[in-house]
Amino acid sequence: MEGSMEEKKGDMNQSSEGCMKKISSANLDKLINDFSQIEKKMMETSGKNNILDLQLEKTNCLLKAMQTKEVSLKEECATLHSMIKGLQQTIEYQHNLKGENEQLKRNAVVMKEKLKSHEQEYKSTIAKLMSEMKIKEEGHKIEIRKLYQDMQKKIELNEEKNKELLEKKEVEISELNEKLRTQEKEKQNEIIKLQLEVNV
Repeated sequence: MEGSMEEKKGDMNQSSEGCMKKISSANLDKLINDFSQIEKKMMETSGKNNILDLQLEKTNCLLKAMQTKEVSLKEECATLHSMIKGLQQTIEYQHNLKGENEQLKRNAVVMKEKLKSHEQEYKSTIAKLMSEMKIKEEGHKIEIRKLYQDMQKKIELNEEKNKELLEKKEVEISELNEKLRTQEKEKQNEIIKLQLEVNV
């Protein structure tokens, strides 16, 4: 009788470990997939404007540091989640062991609270990163608008200078034409005067 109970207990532990590995793998795949989606969105955002590349490079450094912490949090969350599942299954199989059952329940509660805390920290980290990226993007847009305005001012200033220069040249040409007409008139008068002298 006692040997049979030990065998059942061993089978249950093996089953629990198998479930924990499957759950851990599934959760890890989900978390990796979720992070891949986040990373994909970040890459799509960064490709929208080449002017942002320099700032995005700095942001990527921050992101790498956050990724390291994020991976650690994911692994710990997956482990804690698997442990909670395993504890819950063990509680169901060993309901007749009241003392151990109560202890396992308390452990499960503690693990759930710890998991909730880590999940919240993970969400806060992602939210903070997205907020920082949005702020940087807005800053870049302002810089681009300012650069465009500066360029427009320079263009307008150059156009004004060119206009003034053109007007000045036109005045010079007009004065030169007037001078040429005056010289031509004087030349004609001189010729007429010479002809009159010859005729006399």
